[in-house]
Amino acid sequence: MEETRVNPDKILETIKRADEKQQSGHLKIFFGYAAGVGKTYTMLKAAQSAKNRGVDVVAGYIEPHARPETMELMRDLEKLPVKEVSHKNITLREFDLDQALARKPQLILVDELAHTNADGCRHEKRYKDVEELLKAGIDVYTTVNVQHIESLNDMVAAITGVAVQERIPDSVFDEADQVELVDIEPEDLINRLNAGKIYRDEQAQRALINFFSIENLTSLREIALRRCADRMNKLSERVRNITNAEYYNDEHILVCISSSPSNKKIIRTAARMASAFKGTLTALFVETPDFAGINEADKKRLQDNIRLATQLGAKIETVYGDDIALQIADFARLSGVSKVVMGRYNAKKKVLLGRQSLTDKLIEAAPSLEIYVIPDKDVPYYKPRAAGKGTGKFILPDTLKSIVILAAATLLGFAFYDMGFSEANIIMIYILGVVFTSMVTSGKGYSLVSSVVSVLIFNFFFTNPRYTFNAYDNGYPVTFLVMLMTAFLTSTLVVRLKQYAREAVRTAYRTKILLETNQMLQSNKPRREIVEIISTQLTKLLKRDVIFYLAGDEKLGSPVVFRAEEGGDKNDYLSDNEKAVAAWTFKNNKHAGATTDTLSSAKCLYLAVRINSKVYGVVGIAIDGNPLDTFENNITLSILGECAMALENEQAMREKAEADLLAKNEKLRANLLRAISHDLRTPLTSISGNAGILMTNSDTICEEKKLTLYTAIYDDSMWLINLVENLLSVTRLEDGSMHLNSSAQLMDEVIDEALQHIDRKSVEHKLVVHQPDDFLMAKMDARLIIQVIINMVDNAIKYTPKGSEIVITTARDGNHIVVSIADDGGGIPNEAKKRIFDMFYTVGTGIADSHRSLGLGLALCKSIINAHGGEISVFDNKPKGAVFRFTLPAEEVTLHE
Repeated sequence: MEETRVNPDKILETIKRADEKQQSGHLKIFFGYAAGVGKTYTMLKAAQSAKNRGVDVVAGYIEPHARPETMELMRDLEKLPVKEVSHKNITLREFDLDQALARKPQLILVDELAHTNADGCRHEKRYKDVEELLKAGIDVYTTVNVQHIESLNDMVAAITGVAVQERIPDSVFDEADQVELVDIEPEDLINRLNAGKIYRDEQAQRALINFFSIENLTSLREIALRRCADRMNKLSERVRNITNAEYYNDEHILVCISSSPSNKKIIRTAARMASAFKGTLTALFVETPDFAGINEADKKRLQDNIRLATQLGAKIETVYGDDIALQIADFARLSGVSKVVMGRYNAKKKVLLGRQSLTDKLIEAAPSLEIYVIPDKDVPYYKPRAAGKGTGKFILPDTLKSIVILAAATLLGFAFYDMGFSEANIIMIYILGVVFTSMVTSGKGYSLVSSVVSVLIFNFFFTNPRYTFNAYDNGYPVTFLVMLMTAFLTSTLVVRLKQYAREAVRTAYRTKILLETNQMLQSNKPRREIVEIISTQLTKLLKRDVIFYLAGDEKLGSPVVFRAEEGGDKNDYLSDNEKAVAAWTFKNNKHAGATTDTLSSAKCLYLAVRINSKVYGVVGIAIDGNPLDTFENNITLSILGECAMALENEQAMREKAEADLLAKNEKLRANLLRAISHDLRTPLTSISGNAGILMTNSDTICEEKKLTLYTAIYDDSMWLINLVENLLSVTRLEDGSMHLNSSAQLMDEVIDEALQHIDRKSVEHKLVVHQPDDFLMAKMDARLIIQVIINMVDNAIKYTPKGSEIVITTARDGNHIVVSIADDGGGIPNEAKKRIFDMFYTVGTGIADSHRSLGLGLALCKSIINAHGGEISVFDNKPKGAVFRFTLPAEEVTLHE
């Protein structure tokens, strides 16, 4: 028996989806196959049942109903006031999303999920309102009919003859937590319609004629039942798929996107196929050289088709090339596509010289590919039109260029004619002129006109009889035709090459921007630098203004505007409305603003800089009526993905640094506690013991013994005082509360003051101060430098035997004063020199040793010297011992006689 292998990616995906579901509200859809089946009534009954269980239920929006039994169910429910919106002198009643979010009940009722909101509402579609409610943790009950499911729109229209304009993406239906099918027999539904329980009399009669027939309702009922069954299959397969490594991943369906009016039907068909085959869906757009010239209506239709494909779960891809069939075949082969879905029109295109259709070309280019051709009987043959096509207008500069080139070719032709060159040479001059025209002008029109005019000029000036359009030679018509065809075809190829070169440059530039951005973000950079890099690169790529909002503590920071060369008014992007759209994008982790269904009146398109559910910022891109094309959108999302990863890495590094600092502080605290518990016990025990002896045996102890005890108590107390002073100094340096009071000070005075406070045991050592210059001055905080000298001299006394010589030397070295403290003791091991200035490190142990040292003195010295801008070091003394050296900024001394 084959062992079932667990798929960890599927498990993680399921866990993540479950976590998100747990945090958001739950959606229940009451689903029907037609109006009047009882969706709203069933929803209200469910709401009453929930209310009786103690659930906080609010009716957010319920479509007005005249049926008494429906109105009775609403009587005890709290109702939110509707939002009145004025549209074309008509007051419309809409669901008030802001009031619902402010009220925040446990459960809210929102009727008609597929409804299109009036202008002025936050979202274009009501299902977007519902998604925001769910995001806020509010449960939602809603209603929808089968004809409003996006992928079923064409199927329903074919059955009923009615194309429904209000639709919801299939993902909204499939991702609902519950779907309850509200079902009655078609005959009963028609009886209800005749009884006036659905529409008024006139509406009811129209509905009976156009929609409510037994055949239509039966078909719609079947579709609704099948759609619910498909949803259940998907849910059960998703659960089984958690532990199944091999799932239906072999089917990869490709749908071709265009600006054709019928393309929506093809996209919906491909989405249904992907669902039926349980495969992935990719929508491919082939951008040809002619794409840049299509008109605005076609561009808008293309954007709508791309948006539809995205809503139906397709991944959008763009490729470039003149041969559409070849580009589709290459993409399908490289991407592992198993099925291609494309359209076919009812009217046949008249082709020249038996030119093949796109379908035939694709079959030849990819014979092993399964191709599904979707006929469209309702839409005639469609070809995208160039912007301004048919106006007959030419650009004056290009027209002048064409005239000048033809005039120059004609003058050169006269010169050739006078020199006795053959007509073939003159023809070549005109062909060259047409080619040159195609190189320096835009569009094919100039080449075509130049080709015709060249033939006419050649006929008029250079064929017999001259200066007429008559031609005596029977071969001239063939010559003229060949000349015309040669000139036109050659110029057409030149125009194509120009278009290819232009597209290649644009693609290379965009790819360069993407790679450049990736390289810039390879190393760890501060957040502000990441923002500047990303915004600058987007501005270079899109030639648009870019606004970046960096996320802070649960809110967005101030916007930073990066201007393009020909950008708009900066203040337009900083208005309260624009900031509100950016804040909504940050809060809901979804795109908003221009060209979207949410807050579409904004001047910018706002995109979340995110990784999964974590939003690191929001980027606004100025639209100004010119939406991003498919490739621009894809590469922008790629750059924002790079930005999110860089910000995530920066945050991880910051958190790691904070964790390392916390761990270091914890280690220091633990070392400090261990050291103090060890080193405080000894002097305190000595002090208390000696004090106890003096208290109980004062009369019997001689004076010499008393002096010894007093001295021991004094030494131990002074050690404790120095320890506390060092601890306080270290604490002030660590938290930054110690401030330098720097001024010019004489070094000999500072050293003399320090020697007054060193360990009493210094009498057992030979202290020598060597200062060649009596007027050495340094800029310092004298109090702190005195402590440095005390600590370093005490350290030398502590770690050298009695009778050792300790030499303090000061000298000037350029702009620095150098202070050295040398001893002739046992020296410091090489491995210890690397850590001698670390906190809590002492030679011989790592924390504290028999010399009663916490290892704070030298660490404190290093911190103080570094704060003064100096350096501290240790090296061997010759022939033995150690030398500690530090530097301070020198001050000039001016002597006045």
